[in-house]
Amino acid sequence: MKIGLDIMGGDYAPKAIVLGAIAAHQSLNAGEHLVLIGDTEQIKPILAEEGFNPDHFEYVHTDEVIGMGEHPTKAIVQKPNSSIAVGFNLLKEGKLDSFASAGNSGAMLVGAVFSVKTIPGIIRPCLCTILPKIKGGTGLLLDVGANADCKPDILLQFGVLGSLYAENLLQIEQPKVALMNIGEEDEKGNMLSMATFPLMKDTNLFNFVGNVEGRDLFNDKADVIVCDGFTGNVMLKLAESFYVLTIKKGLKDEFFDRFNYEQYGGSPVLGVNAPVVIGHGISSPLAVKNMVLQSREMITTGLVEKIRIAFK
Repeated sequence: MKIGLDIMGGDYAPKAIVLGAIAAHQSLNAGEHLVLIGDTEQIKPILAEEGFNPDHFEYVHTDEVIGMGEHPTKAIVQKPNSSIAVGFNLLKEGKLDSFASAGNSGAMLVGAVFSVKTIPGIIRPCLCTILPKIKGGTGLLLDVGANADCKPDILLQFGVLGSLYAENLLQIEQPKVALMNIGEEDEKGNMLSMATFPLMKDTNLFNFVGNVEGRDLFNDKADVIVCDGFTGNVMLKLAESFYVLTIKKGLKDEFFDRFNYEQYGGSPVLGVNAPVVIGHGISSPLAVKNMVLQSREMITTGLVEKIRIAFK
């Protein structure tokens, strides 16, 4: 198994990424290898500083970097030797089993769709994130930013993708799938949610439990909550702020500690032909470690193949 990691992506790259790779290495099994993609001249001093044997990693040297503010499509085309572009090329060629980066999220989405491409039958790939539950355990929210505007059939597919992820990676049997709305009643919502509800209610593709509201995000009414990417991203950023606020206020609470993004690694891109994970731009070494382990879980569970079978 070869897990590709972009060491040039993120606000604190390359040091935070390399330190995260070192931490992840301690948790990998025999036959599981990290491939670091980026400027190798910047990697070596960090490894030497940490007293880490460089032979534990494989390396692919690149001399271009896609900045966080660059236009995704233009950057992928104009910087073919960037760490993100090279990573996706290796993934496409089967030289990597997964690819992860805390770099330009737009470039990661564009790269995924242009290189390994969308699984046949899927209209649009999406991003998902883990939700901590008040009584323990976790759930899933999707989409959280890849698709600001959606149609009903797209949301229906997100329900399938989320259900498969929850079943295979979160180990939830018959996950409960719900539609985010402004009320629980069947007829509530805007045009999108009112058109999506009957599709989900009539499907046998997943276990649909109806509408949920924003207050249900962290309870047990649903294991998978589906929404458009605009709504999901707003909710995700709001949830992330809870942890920051507790720190600023000097509060210590076990539940709000679980809102720390570092624990979850990154956001998987669901619906493309290979495991791809996008990390937070401010990823710390712990977040990078968990991003690598998340990539491994996507490989070992065969999630992509299971999605491919579901959409045949």
